[in-house]
Amino acid sequence: MKNDNTLHVMELFAGVGGFRLGLEKANPFLFDITWANQWEPSRKAQDAFECYTRNFQSGVHSNEDIATISNETFEQYSPDLVVGGFPCQDYSVARTLSGEQGIQGKKGVLFWEIKRVLESTHPKYVLLENVDRLLKSPSAQRGRDFAVMLTTFRDLGYTVEWRVINAAEYGFAQRRRRVFIFAYKNGISFSDSQNEFNNEEIVFKEGFFAKPFPIKDEPFKNRVDSVKLPKDIVDVSDNFSFNFHTAGIMRNGKIYTVHADPVITKPTPLGDILLDEELVDEKYYLSPEVEEKFKYLRGPKKIERTSASGHKYVFSEGGMSPTDLLDMPGRTMLTSEGSTNRSTHIVEVNGRKRLLAPIECERLNGFPDDWTKGMTDRMRYFCMGNALVVGLIEIMGNRIAEIEDIHTPSEVQIALPLS
Repeated sequence: MKNDNTLHVMELFAGVGGFRLGLEKANPFLFDITWANQWEPSRKAQDAFECYTRNFQSGVHSNEDIATISNETFEQYSPDLVVGGFPCQDYSVARTLSGEQGIQGKKGVLFWEIKRVLESTHPKYVLLENVDRLLKSPSAQRGRDFAVMLTTFRDLGYTVEWRVINAAEYGFAQRRRRVFIFAYKNGISFSDSQNEFNNEEIVFKEGFFAKPFPIKDEPFKNRVDSVKLPKDIVDVSDNFSFNFHTAGIMRNGKIYTVHADPVITKPTPLGDILLDEELVDEKYYLSPEVEEKFKYLRGPKKIERTSASGHKYVFSEGGMSPTDLLDMPGRTMLTSEGSTNRSTHIVEVNGRKRLLAPIECERLNGFPDDWTKGMTDRMRYFCMGNALVVGLIEIMGNRIAEIEDIHTPSEVQIALPLS
């Protein structure tokens, strides 16, 4: 049990620090980020790590492959809260050849490093972020990957809530959909209080996400499903398939999931985050030649193509607005932002078309101006395409602070793994 009034936080796959920034905005006195890891494989320049260390001074900053970091290092920092955004990968598992009970996952899959951290430290809370397609991957066995994750949490003694959140639906300037996963250790005070509610009450009213991100309380109009996870994680990996909806809870291996209908907050329009035009460098304005390229890329098209096997087919693509509407929230920003690409934002101001400046991309995610200054523009766009909306984490940080305020911190009763 901790003797101080802070939550010691371990930040994994930290990027440029969106999780930390959001938590510190929520309550800098509660959240103490003691250790953070950011390492970009196959890159000599570690731009995101350098950005992180430039903006945050306290705590230990690790720029190592997390797979090479010892369990003892994790144990040393003894986090109460583990946070991180991690890639959607193939989470399939299998038994080892050497032992009936041995389990192994595919090498290089970063979720297994999260599992290793949790096994070593048993934090009270875990908060993760991923792309929303995680709930339906892989296409050949819908829901398997997320089910493997939930099974892992179950076996480590956690209850899990999840919610797909579109930031624009809760007041922000970007239509960015991501799945957020909040897990809490069985046996802590918050877990005991949640056990007083049934699944429907948690998902619609009383849960971690339901309070700050309300949804319409009409379960009879929503798609609702439930299922129990198989006991064996290899059975889950090999055979389990399930249609996970955008909100749900897993406790003791039992899953309840609904298609959430958000109570929408008026979004911030894209025009509100733009720089004054006199501050925009001329290099961001489109030349006539580049304008023509974007006109083609964003327009409707039907193109005959030939596959590698020689099969001919027609690739078709619908048209989109030639510029992004300034009275609407921005579209999801991708890592290709700023390139001559269909997904790149194009705004028209005073009759001239241009790209978003890097500062505007930072604003689109809720970062302070020039957070990524010092990188090339290309890397600034890339990092913001990878980042999360900081304001969502601030809201979740406030929710954790509320939980901590209501529920006196209690020592975690470590749940024994299921046999």
